[in-house]
Amino acid sequence: MTSTLLVDIGLLATQDASLGEIRDAAIVVEGESIAWVGSAASAPAADARAGLGGQTVVPGFVDSHAHLVFAGDRGAEFEARMRGMPYAAGGIRVTVAATRAASDALLRGNVERLAGELLRAGVTTFECKSGYGLDVATEERSVRIAREFTPETTFLGAHVVPPDTSRDEYVSLVCGAMLDACAPHAHWVDAFCEQGAFDKDETRAVLLAGLSRGLGARVHANQLTEGPGVQIAVELGAASADHCTHLSSADVDALAGSSTVATLLPLAEFSTRSPYPDARRLIDAGATVALATDCNPGSAYSTSMPLAIALAVREMRLTPAEALRAATEGGAAALRRGDIGVIAPGRRADLVVLDAPSYIHLAYRPGVPLIAEVWRAGHRVVPSGDQEREVAARATTSPS
Repeated sequence: MTSTLLVDIGLLATQDASLGEIRDAAIVVEGESIAWVGSAASAPAADARAGLGGQTVVPGFVDSHAHLVFAGDRGAEFEARMRGMPYAAGGIRVTVAATRAASDALLRGNVERLAGELLRAGVTTFECKSGYGLDVATEERSVRIAREFTPETTFLGAHVVPPDTSRDEYVSLVCGAMLDACAPHAHWVDAFCEQGAFDKDETRAVLLAGLSRGLGARVHANQLTEGPGVQIAVELGAASADHCTHLSSADVDALAGSSTVATLLPLAEFSTRSPYPDARRLIDAGATVALATDCNPGSAYSTSMPLAIALAVREMRLTPAEALRAATEGGAAALRRGDIGVIAPGRRADLVVLDAPSYIHLAYRPGVPLIAEVWRAGHRVVPSGDQEREVAARATTSPS
């Protein structure tokens, strides 16, 4: 028989439309799932009880865009940008050379390190892309290694064209032998539709090839220019159009009238000194918005979802409540997941405990380590070791 745990909470921000925000709240966790949510005063009996009075609980963050399988360092490129060099897509090739030369063990260790950083930052679900191999063998092992850490794996062979092949040959390779090798390990297919990367016809060909193999579609869209990426994403029913920095009115209308999520990546703009997306415009139009880290070695080497939330509030004109929703429910929508991103009965018990009286402090106190605890599938996973035992000791074993 599965035991139940009752958790008392100061402020619960459920992200569920019917439950809303509840003060002096409680959650009953049964196994990996949430069994009950409501006022602590009316909570049902449970086998054990834990107290988080005065703290805030939000859903586990959902990072729907990350590039964690890579080797090498591009700190010098970042330093050059800080001296005025503009960002362009070509820097990817530096990482490709290092990744091709790296062992499986090195790549696996890097993903493990970054996945641990994400977890400590409150991310309980993350997506992970390939894209730093650009040959069949390295792309295959990249998505295979990513699958060891998350089911949300994305084949991004269409990142840039490597310098040792022609465009037509490479697109054929991505749609053929490379896709054949990677599809068994991938959930999604993605393409970088941008000047210096892939044009609209190449992007459409790659996505259609992935869709024909049963993969879902995602698109790197409109990051550097007002290009065709968003329109292709909507046309093909992609789960997400990511970046969305430069949008026409037609792009905004297309996103608002579709199920394609606009996934915004403010850490990339922060790192590249680029204009931020107009999130307010998207929200007001009725589009679904997600926030993600875009953790990668070239343009956003950060695993901090709290910083992404703070930037979305400060630079992209979202309210704290809208930014939190984008980092939780929005990210779940971008992965087409109905089991995460919201605290409600039947959802997976993924929780983030903030050492703060409100989630507003994520933006109000940027850079401050407010993540006190992280629960994934009903288990405390942060803190770990001796700290975890201290946290567990706070729970009583008597029925409530």
